[in-house]
Amino acid sequence: MRKKDIKDLRIGVLAGGVSSEREISLISGRAVKKTLDELGLKNVFIDVDKNIASRLKQAKIDLAFLALHGPGGEDGTIQGLLEIMEIPYTGSGVLASAAGMDKIFTKQILVANKIKTPGFTILNAGVRNFAPLPKLPFVVKPSRQGSAVGVSIVFKKSEIEKALDSAFSFDENILIEEYVTGKEITVGILGDDALPVVEIVPKNKFYDFEAKYKKGMSEHIIPARLPADIYKKAQKIALNTHRILGCRDVSRLDMIYNPKKGLFVLEINTIPGMTSVSLLPDAARSAGIDFKEMIHRIVVMAGKRAGLI
Repeated sequence: MRKKDIKDLRIGVLAGGVSSEREISLISGRAVKKTLDELGLKNVFIDVDKNIASRLKQAKIDLAFLALHGPGGEDGTIQGLLEIMEIPYTGSGVLASAAGMDKIFTKQILVANKIKTPGFTILNAGVRNFAPLPKLPFVVKPSRQGSAVGVSIVFKKSEIEKALDSAFSFDENILIEEYVTGKEITVGILGDDALPVVEIVPKNKFYDFEAKYKKGMSEHIIPARLPADIYKKAQKIALNTHRILGCRDVSRLDMIYNPKKGLFVLEINTIPGMTSVSLLPDAARSAGIDFKEMIHRIVVMAGKRAGLI
């Protein structure tokens, strides 16, 4: 394959999709497109739908920049289509994307690699009424959703049915997770480096969809207020988990720090948000990498991996 100058690449920004995170993905995608325009890189915005294969063929892109969130975009499916069509793309490959999107599978990989994570029970819709539930309080999560969609914290017995109904409306497999109190933190990965640790202080009782995406509903404290050794350990765990799962280019690992019990890994996000209130861009800025530079680095990493530049 003949290499090109980066300015000769035609980049397709894939966003939207059909998941519950569609609107957030569109915001991320538009932010990426605007930045590519500012960088002077040729690009086209592609709103992903069921006709995506024919649209990709018509667009004749050299590289896909994935700004998709949730099922259908972050779970290995669009990555698989791009592999078949021989279109290089940013971010993690098929297997890492699928594993990272599936919270149950991620937890099993964490346990197998002795990475501390809250205790959990797996519940399938078919055995919902027969399986024993753990002691309260606990967290209920659909296995394959992002942005805290369908997530509930259950403190009372009377809240269980509503929480299960909500989670099962998004997935036939759900995770019932031990509720661990402490500081909510996240560590972004860019390339082979762990970014500064971000402490999240949500206005709601946890970092839910509103707290994630509505301005003023959460505070990002960078660097996180952690003991120095815990801070470094969080970065090390994040980079290690990123590598164990086989992730590429970028990811973001969510954790809880409890002073008595230590660090707990909750989940990984293989296509972090690129909105004005997103955590990864905030962490990158704290490391001296502005949004424009971050997007440029992601394009370069994917382009070099594919032998395009």
